[in-house]
Amino acid sequence: MTLNTVADWNAWEKQFPEKFTSEEEIFRLVHPGARIFIGTACAEPCALTRALMAFAEAHPTAFFDVELVQFWSQGPVHYARERLRDIFRLNSLFIGESTRALVNNASADFTPVFLSSVPDLIHRDMMPIDLSLIQTSYPDKDGNMSLGISVDIAKAAAKKSSLVVAQANSQMPYVFGDGIINIKDLDYVVVRDEPLQEYVENVSEDIARRIGRNVARIVEDGATLQVGYGSIPDATLSQLKDKKHLGLHSELFSDGAALLMKQGILDNSKKSIDPGVSVASFCMG
Repeated sequence: MTLNTVADWNAWEKQFPEKFTSEEEIFRLVHPGARIFIGTACAEPCALTRALMAFAEAHPTAFFDVELVQFWSQGPVHYARERLRDIFRLNSLFIGESTRALVNNASADFTPVFLSSVPDLIHRDMMPIDLSLIQTSYPDKDGNMSLGISVDIAKAAAKKSSLVVAQANSQMPYVFGDGIINIKDLDYVVVRDEPLQEYVENVSEDIARRIGRNVARIVEDGATLQVGYGSIPDATLSQLKDKKHLGLHSELFSDGAALLMKQGILDNSKKSIDPGVSVASFCMG
């Protein structure tokens, strides 16, 4: 059970007063040339990124040439505003709808890398992180907080980062498993409740539906799927309703995969690795 009352947070603040302060005081610790990791897609700690942008605009000489590393930007990329160009430079590890134009016009950078390789780069100090901005659930009675819908790079970044700041959000689900971080291991906690960002699947394009039908024809019963994002993967998943005993071992868990599980089509019963379990590193939907 997670904690979700003002009295509970008062207790944590009393136990760890040094971890609770204003965003402004936190961002005063950022130095020029720092590398900041931002949580992925629907798990982006939007309250923290908004506060970071506000601080930069209010204190334009406080720091500059700061690299923002993010696997996937789901919402508006506020840090690419013209007036912030000398302060922030986005290094995206994936090109999506919100970053494609920025990379194409040289307003942001793109590092082509497999998602599965990034934690190793961080652990080997090939991509050292100065500050990690992550989003978590509320803590349980022992202070354990879940990374919720996005473990992916966040776990490695939080473990190796010089400074870790978590937006604790009551709307982030507590997901059991390997994505747990204790409040004692966080440098700062900012309690901000707000809806998570959403990704709306797009299967309306006729070409995508036709491609999805063609792909679905060659998917055999018992196959294990790796699913990406976009209209074609979404359309393909929507065409698998006649299949049986599919499995999932993927970076992404989407609404389409969730629906197949509810329908009993994706049951992971034929997987040779992790049978009976859908494996993914982050969720979008």
